[in-house]
Parts: sequence; structure tokens; C-alpha cells
Amino acid sequence: MQTVMLKVQGMSCGGCVKSVEKVLRAIDGVKNVQVSLENANVNIDYDTGKTDTVAFKSAIVDAGFEIID
Repeated sequence: MQTVMLKVQGMSCGGCVKSVEKVLRAIDGVKNVQVSLENANVNIDYDTGKTDTVAFKSAIVDAGFEIID
């Protein structure tokens, strides 16, 4: 199990938080997702044998948000 934190730009409300949570939880291997609107980030606990940060970034961008590196 590994945890990664990604900075997310473009979240402005609770609906945005729910959208990010939904797309990340749909990825096989994701165990837990914690999205912070206040801090503009997301913490993801995941199984490294099933998924990776590339999948998370792609899902977030596809949902209409930006990743800040």
C-alpha cells in the first residue's frame, strides 16, 4: 500500500470534491481517497500492483480539473 498527495486546481465547491472522489474511487486498486477543498489537494491510498499516479492524474484531468506539479 502506498499513499500519494496530488495538488488539484479548479475545485471550488463540495460538488467538485465529490467529482474528484468519484473518479478516483472508480480506479481499481484505490483503497482510500481524501479530498481537501481548502488545501486544494487529494491524498490517495492505493495498491501499487494495480494502479499508479498516471491513472490518477488522467482521471482528475478528464473530470475537468488540473494537476499542479
